[in-house]
Amino acid sequence: MPIAEHGLIGDLRTAALVGTDGRIDWFCAPRFDSPSVFASLLDTERGGFWDIAPMCDGATRNQFYFPDTNILITRILTADGIVEVQDFMPVVRERDPKHRQRLVRRVVNVRGRMRLAVRIAPRLNYGRDTHRMERMPDGVRFVGESLTLWLRSSVPLAFDGMDARAEFELFAGETALFDLETAGEADGSVTEPDPCAVDAVAAEALFESTVAFWRRWLSQSTYTGRWRETVHRSALTLKLLTHEPTGAIIAAPTMGLPEQVGGTRNWDYRYVWIRDAAFSLYALLRLGFTQEAQGFMDWLTDRLRSAEPDGAEGPLRVVYSIDGHAHLPEEELGHLDGYRGSRPVRTGNNASGQRQLDIYGELIDSIYLFNKYGVGISHDSWMDLCDILEWLMDHWDITDESIWETRAGQQHHTYSRLMCWVAVERMIRMARQRGLPGNLVHWTAVRDDIYRQIMARGWNPRERAFVQRLAAEDGHEPENILDASLLLMPMVKFVSPIDPRFLSTIDAIGERLVADSLVFRYDPQQSPDGLTGTEGTFSICSFWWVEALARAGEVEQARLALEKMFTYANHVGLYAEQIGLTGEHLGNFPQAFTHLALISSAINLDRAMGR
Repeated sequence: MPIAEHGLIGDLRTAALVGTDGRIDWFCAPRFDSPSVFASLLDTERGGFWDIAPMCDGATRNQFYFPDTNILITRILTADGIVEVQDFMPVVRERDPKHRQRLVRRVVNVRGRMRLAVRIAPRLNYGRDTHRMERMPDGVRFVGESLTLWLRSSVPLAFDGMDARAEFELFAGETALFDLETAGEADGSVTEPDPCAVDAVAAEALFESTVAFWRRWLSQSTYTGRWRETVHRSALTLKLLTHEPTGAIIAAPTMGLPEQVGGTRNWDYRYVWIRDAAFSLYALLRLGFTQEAQGFMDWLTDRLRSAEPDGAEGPLRVVYSIDGHAHLPEEELGHLDGYRGSRPVRTGNNASGQRQLDIYGELIDSIYLFNKYGVGISHDSWMDLCDILEWLMDHWDITDESIWETRAGQQHHTYSRLMCWVAVERMIRMARQRGLPGNLVHWTAVRDDIYRQIMARGWNPRERAFVQRLAAEDGHEPENILDASLLLMPMVKFVSPIDPRFLSTIDAIGERLVADSLVFRYDPQQSPDGLTGTEGTFSICSFWWVEALARAGEVEQARLALEKMFTYANHVGLYAEQIGLTGEHLGNFPQAFTHLALISSAINLDRAMGR
């Protein structure tokens, strides 16, 4: 299936992709970053899947979310009947100590009759492990080397090699139930399955309690603007990418989905990027979801406490595992074909070893917002931040890989300098607002040095634009390489949105990086990134474009660009990392970065339009 032809379900611990064809072709358990159970999205033959399909030709399918929830419904329509497959992972209450990881598929006939076939074909550990099957009174058990799955079914299941399958017929009003429960835990322990049998009453109770959970959570939103349904879908998606037990916010629930079909830019995004999580925190705070912000702050506090000020990459890593490990070596899974032949398939991410100075600005800005809108930063966390800032005081003027994680060597990136300025400036603000201790004289002097350097060496006077890399030294002209990340300059309060320098930068980006409403992050021909192949437009940059236009007073142009971007969402309102020029979704899916930028652009355009 195309990347866009999927919806997402989850239980705040892991997630699954369900295609419009009724197939679950991506599911890792028990955590987002665990090895896969179903991965036919990356290899049709070896990946594994769970299919529910009509036994006839000519079926029409469509998909939607049950209103204000993350329960996904796939409708199968034939001349003889209509069936709905209701897919969800039950979540009953916040931080439930008795939570059981279950993937429930309820098949309901709403009209006529239909004969269907189901096949459950797990392929554990990215298809590398074998498993044995054991028959149970109400289903089957798949027993692997490190994971056990219990599948309970209301229809009889037959063994077929390593798979379980069944054929069944439903008449109007009848229901078939399937419940896959994860037994292996992240710590290697094994739990026993829920002793309750699968029946209509139990399934309805799970459905209703999960509906209530999502609606109760969404009711906390303070957003009442023009694009409420779209913004709330993005908020629900961000919530699905939150690992509730730790407070971590992952970048995406998938790995290996390509930035170019058939290409090699295929990365594992099932981890916590400091940058992505910090932006997500901003978006959730703007909508009033302070509990998620507190959860991430708790996770972040542990990272601050374990910072390494003497490390070559800096005191903090760019990316961490869900539970805070920074060592994420890449491994190529050569036995998998990759999405539509896009090889290699990688697990792990070597970006964890890069130095990206911009993360300190994004991180401290999110803490500043939490300090402003949340319960406030603790004394210990403030002292940890001061230690990190001291490192930044000494290292802001060095090279790095910056926001786009290029693999062509370190450079002096303008965006990294911008976010170093943000880090220092927000620390000054917090110290003054709360009366917190800090060397304000020194901090202010460094802040001003960074500002002057950006204005002197990050500005190309001939092209009249801020550019990707700084000039070699004062008095020289920097290379004329545009970068969409610099659209954030007014959003972080570095320049006025109507400063002539920024307005001319917008014009230059619009001319060279924007295709209709879609925005490329930079031109790889001008700025080689050390990788082969091409990529699509970056969806987060497209929403930054909307917000930059709105802040610059181009409200009608911003509104048109936003409405166009909405047309690139998939059928249930989800976005991948990138959009190709023909509208196809590329890269990992759905992407937190994209959805948080949508929220921010909608809120700020609402404001500009005069709510």
